[in-house]
Amino acid sequence: MEVHSSPRAPEIARAAPSRKLSTGRRGPADPVKTLMHRHRELCERAVDPLEIAAGLEAHGVTDRTAARYRHRDVFSLAEELFARVPGIAGESGGAFPAPARDIETRAAWSLRALLPGAACLATLVALRLTEGALGDEARLAIGSGGGLLALIGLALALRTGPLSTGGRSTGAADMYGCWLLGYVLYGNALLDQVLSGGPEGPWAITPAPLLGLAVAVAPAAWCAHLFSVHAHRKLHGSRALEEFAAGVRPLLFGAVAFFLVVLTGLLYLAGLGIGGGGAPVGAAALGVLLLLARLLAVHGFPEPAATGLAAACAVEAAAPALILAGRLPGLDAVARPVDVLVEAAGTGAVPAVACGAAALGLLTTATVALSRASAHTAA
Repeated sequence: MEVHSSPRAPEIARAAPSRKLSTGRRGPADPVKTLMHRHRELCERAVDPLEIAAGLEAHGVTDRTAARYRHRDVFSLAEELFARVPGIAGESGGAFPAPARDIETRAAWSLRALLPGAACLATLVALRLTEGALGDEARLAIGSGGGLLALIGLALALRTGPLSTGGRSTGAADMYGCWLLGYVLYGNALLDQVLSGGPEGPWAITPAPLLGLAVAVAPAAWCAHLFSVHAHRKLHGSRALEEFAAGVRPLLFGAVAFFLVVLTGLLYLAGLGIGGGGAPVGAAALGVLLLLARLLAVHGFPEPAATGLAAACAVEAAAPALILAGRLPGLDAVARPVDVLVEAAGTGAVPAVACGAAALGLLTTATVALSRASAHTAA
């Protein structure tokens, strides 16, 4: 049966409740016919050859596999599958439209991304102005209220825009992220007290790194947006999966490197404005870790994102635990790795190692996962 290339009337196309695959072609010698049956739902749902190509790739079909179906690559195979679906061949469509270039939409999520940093900055300014004028309870209320506003602003920034996961569950990752941010405030002080024989309260806080991270939500959103936009352009301009993957990897590395440069500058400015303290290297590693975890979650890989965050939490929690365990008789060697690390580079080395190693692992994962066409079909 020949495939009719002339488009059907729109009213007829809309009236059809479902589309059936054309299977009357070349008989058992047709290798594509079997693939059509195997991926019937994908072929019937697709409105663009790129959607079929991404779906085939998600099911393990590579350019090398496509050669068994007498095609040079997956994109060519997808075009034949798309053409052999009646009612769609010849219709114009785009399953993967590039992110909307709506200035108002961009301005909306950009403003929401600024909320966490604005809330943190306003809180720190209020605490600085009321120092010596208000009691501890009042200042604690100001700090708690500002922290709550910052969390609300962060939730709004992550709900829509390029950092939104589109409703996919990230509960575990959010919990791990809160732990890591809490360690930025209290972790180094806690570890200092444990090493000196404590812990003994109250713990000193180091707000400068947290302020830098909060302000960095906005550049993180823009890096994620630019990565998504240019990845879509690569997807539409590529003719093979390997070509697309080779073009996307530099985009990922560039987005991460640019964010790291911006975050480093923000952490430096926050340290100048508020004063020293904290671990800027650890905070920079944490920022990159959070960006990579969010990119993976946004593009459909929440499990490795949560795993990377959990690994960083485990290392940070293990450091004071090992010091405490080393006080028991005969367990001095348990605390030795932490002692050596702290003696060499200070308490800030613990979050730097924890978040840096986890970020490197997620970067390796993202290099593979985000270079797949299927990762950008709904981003």
